[in-house]
Amino acid sequence: MSNISRRTALKALGTGGAISAAALSGCATVSANHAPGNATAMPFNVAATTIPIHGSAEVFPVRRIYCIGRNYAAHAREMGSDPTREPPFFFQKPTDAIQYVAPGQTVNHPYPPLTKNYHYEIELVAALKSGGRNISIDDALKHVYGYALGLDMTRRDLQRAMGDEKKPWEIGKSFDQSAPIGPIHRVGTVEHFSQGRIQLLVNGVVKQNADLNQMIWSVAEQISRLSAAFELMAGDIIYSGTPENVGPVVRGDVMVGKLAGLPDISVKVV
Repeated sequence: MSNISRRTALKALGTGGAISAAALSGCATVSANHAPGNATAMPFNVAATTIPIHGSAEVFPVRRIYCIGRNYAAHAREMGSDPTREPPFFFQKPTDAIQYVAPGQTVNHPYPPLTKNYHYEIELVAALKSGGRNISIDDALKHVYGYALGLDMTRRDLQRAMGDEKKPWEIGKSFDQSAPIGPIHRVGTVEHFSQGRIQLLVNGVVKQNADLNQMIWSVAEQISRLSAAFELMAGDIIYSGTPENVGPVVRGDVMVGKLAGLPDISVKVV
């Protein structure tokens, strides 16, 4: 694996599987031993971002992180939107937003800088093994490798301030470790999720509580809509939206995310 590229690794996922941790480690360290003048030589190494796969020694390499906004009607209304009139919209996070949360552990999550209003958003995450453009709704789920439970953490004050000024609110969403996530469970070990109780508890108190069947746009519809705007590829993951009652956390708070069919994730803000 000494000369495999990250793009090659991602394409390998689309051919029917994930990639071993050892293979991805080799991918992350390629570059130094090329002959002088070789155009493929790189001046430094950039590690690949990966998510462990449940029940496997393999890891899922992350290419892009897509998120859908306001995908539950009640959450859309609490954010000042009309869910009956608004088409789906998407934004992205960088791959280094990923913070892996192993089942059975409470992982320390750093309170980010610049904010005084730090919000949780619990979400189902779909991980793709393949992609394309203009994917039909009927074919969309064929591209799903598996599912995970994740948090779309948000610097709400910064997001709102940028929105009020008609500026991009990337600073509110796209920052380090803003996407805590549990392991990916392969389709076959879990079914495609169209329903199921999803919850977020803070210090043992239920804050978010809904059913996936309340999503305005299903996972299949999200994939189809996204593929009309972007060429989707193996390694893409999609945060599928959060229910109502998002709210703030402070240092010392423990968030526990729950979704029927997947293990809990537990995160402590530090």
